[in-house]
Amino acid sequence: MVSRAFLAWALLCCGRPETALTRSREALAKAHELSDPFTLALGLHLSCIFHQLRGDCPELRRVSGALTALAADQGFPYFVATGTIFQGWARAAGGETETGLANMHRGLAAKRATGVELKVPYYLGLIAGLFTAADRVTEALPLFDEALATVSRTGECWFEAELHRLKGEALLKAAPEGPFEAEACYRRAIAIARKQDARHWELRAATSLARLLCDRGRCAEARDYLAPVYNSYAEGFDTPDLKDATELLEVLR
Repeated sequence: MVSRAFLAWALLCCGRPETALTRSREALAKAHELSDPFTLALGLHLSCIFHQLRGDCPELRRVSGALTALAADQGFPYFVATGTIFQGWARAAGGETETGLANMHRGLAAKRATGVELKVPYYLGLIAGLFTAADRVTEALPLFDEALATVSRTGECWFEAELHRLKGEALLKAAPEGPFEAEACYRRAIAIARKQDARHWELRAATSLARLLCDRGRCAEARDYLAPVYNSYAEGFDTPDLKDATELLEVLR
């Protein structure tokens, strides 16, 4: 079960979202089949991460609700905490910003109370990204700095490229010099993603950079960044990230 779940995560990051979805579903089916509460909680937790990364809010709502209910019933505080975080993100991404952020802060505090630091940069990045979307960049930027400092200290770098991209989105809104700082963040994100062979993060960063370059009249350069990574995909064109890239490439033609 765990192998299938982590394989799904890796396949998604490597640019195979549909194959990844199949493996994720297999992992959760295996967790249900084993009929062990802790194994099922772990399977639901890993499924939450997968669907959040994939951008599937309805499925994340369903799975995180199941995780929180099971973990509360069985007395698994770590999974109650992570389920609460994911429920909060799904609610905030669906428009319930204040309620969702409150849930995420509560869940992250509960997770940290267990003494576990794993995935803290990821959760901080999710919260900061929501602050950015709500135009609350003064609250977002310190969280990005904390998340990136934690990456440097712990070496947990799987979400590092996306943290730089998201920080760029915040900087773009923050000040007159924001576009220049944002461009540097996007380029840093692309460099990290390429080093990790993580096309999922590279596509997101290239889309953000291409949109910024297009807005500044540099459309040919924008196309040169986005088209190659987009063309490397052979599946998953109905996912939010690829739909976003498709629409932008249409503009850049």
